[in-house]
Amino acid sequence: MPTVAFHTLGCKVNHYETEAIWQLFKQEGYDRVDFESTSDVYIINTCTVTNTGDKKSRQVIRRAVRKNPDAVICVTGCYAQTSPAEVMAIPGVDIVVGTQDRIKMLDYIEQYKQERQPINGVRNIMKNRVYEELDVPSFTDRTRASLKIQEGCNNFCTFCIIPWARGLMRSRDPKEVIHQAQQLVDAGYKEIVLTGIHTGGYGEDMKDYNLAMLLRDIEAGVNGLKRLRISSIEASQITDEVIEVIKHSNIIVRHLHIPIQSGSNSVLKRMRRKYTMEFFSERLDRLKEVLPGLAVTSDVIVGFPGETEEEFMETYHFIKKHKFSELHVFPYSKRTGTPAARMEDQIDEEVKEERVHRLISLSDQLAKEYASMFEGEVLEVIPENRYNDGQDEGLYEGYTDNYLRVVLQANKDVIGKIVKVKVTKAGYPFNEGQFIQILEDGLKTEEAAI
Repeated sequence: MPTVAFHTLGCKVNHYETEAIWQLFKQEGYDRVDFESTSDVYIINTCTVTNTGDKKSRQVIRRAVRKNPDAVICVTGCYAQTSPAEVMAIPGVDIVVGTQDRIKMLDYIEQYKQERQPINGVRNIMKNRVYEELDVPSFTDRTRASLKIQEGCNNFCTFCIIPWARGLMRSRDPKEVIHQAQQLVDAGYKEIVLTGIHTGGYGEDMKDYNLAMLLRDIEAGVNGLKRLRISSIEASQITDEVIEVIKHSNIIVRHLHIPIQSGSNSVLKRMRRKYTMEFFSERLDRLKEVLPGLAVTSDVIVGFPGETEEEFMETYHFIKKHKFSELHVFPYSKRTGTPAARMEDQIDEEVKEERVHRLISLSDQLAKEYASMFEGEVLEVIPENRYNDGQDEGLYEGYTDNYLRVVLQANKDVIGKIVKVKVTKAGYPFNEGQFIQILEDGLKTEEAAI
């Protein structure tokens, strides 16, 4: 039986696509082995979001070549798409496929075995207007299932290389989305996370269909789905219609990830972001009105070229005022090929670091404040795995619908199920909870108690 090993760098979408590529190999009779063992084929799914992403991708490619010099080395993903020549130049790389045509990978491998000539299968992504269907009926290692609903982005923010790596906005056919969602629920998943490169932009390339309609159709058309989460949505995509759907939904969770990047209008302008802080603020107020207790998480870039102390403080105060529940904070890093990398007034690394620390401590404080609102409450948790890599006997961890990480004492029967848990001690990064009961499709069961 031929073997294949995977290594995925970068975002959730890459992880999703690795699973999809594995399905193709599985159908052809391949056996999946660990990346650190010897394999006939190595697939490296690369990232290019930062220059470091490129560097890490190159290191992993070289590692695979060393593991088995006779193996077929196939490189795919964003770095392969933006810099195919650079990837082809790495000794030992046999096949390069970008962020499209993954379906041809197996044919390329057969072709390579016969001809022993390197293959560059990367085409111009900007010409692609069609979503590439890749099926993922189940995931190797998760209790939360991701479901990719779109590809690409039309925004061209000045710091971002992604449109060049992923192409322009392409939405998946809603019928396919619903079919896949049903497949995942039938495979036992209680929660689905809608994901993509610019997830909230779903439908922008369609005539009479949009994200709000998709959310409504998933809820109406998928039997047995308990939780629906949107992996990320831009403020500009939170339309009144989307807010309406969220308000009346029984499955959309009380958590939204809305990237802010900066809380200063002048910085947002230089970033070429499509909203003002006044607009962002108004959307947050509306959302919290329809969903009391909503958790809003966000991404922030600090030290963007030209960011003054005043501009940074605008961001700081905005985040504090609106009580975000957790932040992912990134120091700005130059991405070769983007307008921001060529801007004057690049900020000193020390200044960036110091601002990052200030925002991270604010984030920790806000996360604790948010969690403390739920101390003593009974929430529903889907335990995902043993806590602390299984070092602590009998402890499991999972997330509530509003994205609080809860650790509780239970046994392995709880994994992937919806469990009622009382939050006994709020905290951050995790809360302590007390198991009450398993809720299985509305039926209460007490057996999984200790």
